[in-house]
Amino acid sequence: MPKVDLYNMGGQQVGEIELADEVFGVEVNVPVLHQVVKAQLANKRQGTQSAKTRGEVRGGGRKPWRQKGTGRARVGSIRSPLWTKGGVIFAPKPRSYRQIVPKKVRRLAMKSALSSKVLDQEIIVLDQLVMDTPKTKEMVNILNNIKAGKKALIVLPGKDEVIEKSTRNIPNMKTTLVNTLNVYDILNCENLILTKESAALIEEVYA
Repeated sequence: MPKVDLYNMGGQQVGEIELADEVFGVEVNVPVLHQVVKAQLANKRQGTQSAKTRGEVRGGGRKPWRQKGTGRARVGSIRSPLWTKGGVIFAPKPRSYRQIVPKKVRRLAMKSALSSKVLDQEIIVLDQLVMDTPKTKEMVNILNNIKAGKKALIVLPGKDEVIEKSTRNIPNMKTTLVNTLNVYDILNCENLILTKESAALIEEVYA
């Protein structure tokens, strides 16, 4: 079982914590990570882009000049894609970019992402993360104490408005809940910050 250091909010090591091998100690599967991240980004796309083809642009019903005898190139419509104010060749239309990934593949990708953070020593576990009132300055001090880096993801066991508001104005710092944690956010941060409670919940869900 992988062991990581356990810190308090002051940045001092207060012990060690053993993480479940089935969740934080699996072999990292890069193709699965790529598939899930690609699907996640595709699913975020709105797919509302649209342009008109030559048949949809207003006007252009009459042939500009006769086919032969003018010395000019033959033209059937002033809305040809070759003309200014003409239609668009292969115009994009509203569509869904949604990709469906099997549940087992998503679970494997999540375990691979968490394991990669352990392997790269980019995971920080706190004994607790508690604040009385929302204060950005206090949160900055905590992040500096634990050496969170410039880009970190804080995983909370449950809804905590005080922590969320304290982190909101810090650039590149993001909070999420255990039940909304996703592969892209894990891979997109320098350090993954868990509390002891959120680590236990993650093991409970994915073990």
